Amino acid sequence: RQETQMPYVSFSPPEAPTPPPNTWSNIKVHSNGHFYVAGIVGTGDSMYEQAKSVFLIIQALIEAAGGVMDDIMTMQIFVTRLDENTEVWRARREFFSGEFPCSTLIEAARVGSPKVYPPARVEINCSGYLGGSR
Repeated sequence: RQETQMPYVSFSPPEAPTPPPNTWSNIKVHSNGHFYVAGIVGTGDSMYEQAKSVFLIIQALIEAAGGVMDDIMTMQIFVTRLDENTEVWRARREFFSGEFPCSTLIEAARVGSPKVYPPARVEINCSGYLGGSR
């Protein structure tokens, strides 16, 4: 039987929380350079603090894969209070130097794990192409 190599890899750098075994991956990177990040929640009491924490984790994941934040092409942002969107935008501006990714903002009753305290207020998924911003 011939062993085949998977066309993608997943990993968790030290700056990102490691998912429990056999549950999910924080990032998948395909051999063609496409990457997918999902289910990232952060820490902090305010929407801004949590959003900044999420962007720091996403940045660590993408940089560990060899990319930069500007390689993100699309982003889905889930928040528990839509009227706090300006706090998410304020945090996002700290991480992007050029064009912002195509984005969707969705209000959800709850995000993240029910075991997280304080409760998660923002969860972000994104995808892009390593080197896409160069």
